[in-house]
Amino acid sequence: MNRLPIFLNLSDRRVAVVGQGALAARRVDTLARAGAQVWLFAENPSDELAPLAGKYRRGDLAAPDALKGFGIVYFAYEPGEQPDEALIARARTSGALVNVADYPAFSDFITPSVLDRSPLVIAIATGGDAPLLGRMLKARLETLIPANYGRLAALAGAARAALAKKLPSQKARLRFWERVYDGPIAETMLAGDEATAKTMLDREIESCRPDGSASSETPAGEVYLVGAGPGDPDLLTFRAFRLMQQADVVLYDQLVEPAIMDRVRRDAERIYVGKRRANHAVPQEEIGELMVKLAREGKRVLRLKGGDPFIFGRGGEEIEKLAAHRIPFQVCPGVTAAAGCSSYAGIPLTHRDYAQSCVFVTGHGRDGPIQLDWTSIIRPRQTVAVYMGLAHLDFLTKEFLRHGADPALPVAIIENGTRPNQITLTGTIGDIAAKAQARGLRGPTIIIVGEVVTLRDKLNWYTPHPEPTQA
Repeated sequence: MNRLPIFLNLSDRRVAVVGQGALAARRVDTLARAGAQVWLFAENPSDELAPLAGKYRRGDLAAPDALKGFGIVYFAYEPGEQPDEALIARARTSGALVNVADYPAFSDFITPSVLDRSPLVIAIATGGDAPLLGRMLKARLETLIPANYGRLAALAGAARAALAKKLPSQKARLRFWERVYDGPIAETMLAGDEATAKTMLDREIESCRPDGSASSETPAGEVYLVGAGPGDPDLLTFRAFRLMQQADVVLYDQLVEPAIMDRVRRDAERIYVGKRRANHAVPQEEIGELMVKLAREGKRVLRLKGGDPFIFGRGGEEIEKLAAHRIPFQVCPGVTAAAGCSSYAGIPLTHRDYAQSCVFVTGHGRDGPIQLDWTSIIRPRQTVAVYMGLAHLDFLTKEFLRHGADPALPVAIIENGTRPNQITLTGTIGDIAAKAQARGLRGPTIIIVGEVVTLRDKLNWYTPHPEPTQA
């Protein structure tokens, strides 16, 4: 971060704008709305400034102390105008912070693109490198953040003192506001019914428990089974991110990338329960018991799992455990490895010319290689995605061949799929095991078997997710 984001209180503060065109008009309007005393230094103000005549005072740069006493000076040069470096230095010598539009090298600060939902304000900056990109992102946020979010923020601000009196604990207040912002009060406010939302909020403050929970809540906590996807943090769902921010404690495994853990609430307790083949840091039964124990302590437990919880993620076993102990839980699906990794490798799982069906199988059972229903797996125009198959790859390929698969059937092994170090190794059922051994693949991997693998070669001119090594 090469610039410090900061929001200044400019109420009744003197701010100067040097310029006379459309950009100067935008600066004057924004500063006036922020409550500043705006002085305009312009020899010939353009027509764009005429409607703003009541929002600024005129200044004269010919005066020797013209820029003295201003905390901020904006230089709003129009296209084709060259910055007056002497005047800029004069403003800075007078003690002002200086902004020169489109000239970050001359600027002490930059002006971001602003999404105004006062008192909620969102600023987007690109360090002066790509201001248009900042404006485009602002336009996207305009569609995602309704105007009433500002009114919700104002409603919360008006209630802060009363809540602080009721709940001295910061952690309890945090839990309270999380419920409010993700519950019926916020929904009522966003629907435009401010009076009802205020009444509901007042009642919640009056009736909430000392830990910030609602009076109607059971003492037990809750468990979130969240799919973290195959590796790339950008594949997290909005809901996953929201639950990651609510959790008090996180149980995570070795498939969850550090970059994804960075998105978990910072003050949440982290417990590693990772599992590798034949090396379980915490046995599955103990993980279930731990979730129950933590939830009964009133904690919100995030069980963060690589991929999707219900696709070879043992999420089914975990919800059975929770249900048996009557622990509330939510399940948030994630992008499963077959879908994410094959997409990043440029391999579609289905294609009307190559495959009309796709099956997901696991190559690893409780006691070694799993016995599969080969009759249903080896079918024409079908893709097979094999999870956890690398350790038994030699056995699996021999079984494919023994049950009638063509030795030339294309295969791809994707290691560290969707991550920066993704590698895709291609071959056939007849030679892929030898290739994988020679390459020294270690996992995690997903194995894709089927004619769709050949499409990767047709896309060799296009690499949406470059890999360090390709085969």
